[in-house]
Amino acid sequence: MPKSIRTISNTQTTTNNSTLATFKAGDSVLWAAVSNDTYKLQSSSDKRSNRLFIRHANIEYSFDTDGRSSPDDALPSLFHNTPANRQAINALYGSQHSIKTIDCTDADDDEVILMSSCMLSDTACDVSGAAEVMYDIGQLLYLIYSEDISSNQVKSMARLVHDTTDRWQSILNYRLDTLNKPLEQTGFGKVEG
Repeated sequence: MPKSIRTISNTQTTTNNSTLATFKAGDSVLWAAVSNDTYKLQSSSDKRSNRLFIRHANIEYSFDTDGRSSPDDALPSLFHNTPANRQAINALYGSQHSIKTIDCTDADDDEVILMSSCMLSDTACDVSGAAEVMYDIGQLLYLIYSEDISSNQVKSMARLVHDTTDRWQSILNYRLDTLNKPLEQTGFGKVEG
């Protein structure tokens, strides 16, 4: 079967109303021009100054709250430490820590969430476990319907099924809460459960 090829339009739209990110003391930031490390912004000891500082190699470097080291800089030097920014910086500058990205998007997708494969695997395992429990409950209901088990066995199995469904509801609600955190930031919004 031939591999699919996705074409990407190379048109760019210039807008002058883009706003730069703002930073404050305590923010975890990336300074790609210097290193792959993360830095924590510190406030100036001079209370009259709005400048923020990073200590690197025993030297303090100062930045404006928009991430530029000088008001004359065209672009910021700092970026918030987010998975998306790390991915973008790794793509631009390369990294000693490479992230394998598997693209499962469709050509018309306009929002994408980056998620660790561990989180995706945990979700798949939880869904698989819930499906297995649903199958087992179906088998039990068939045994009850066909009267292949006694009434005492039915009571015992009903207690077991109740405890199992309560536990799986808790597991799946936890997984839903985990998945809703990034979904809330998209046009799809939170999935109610």
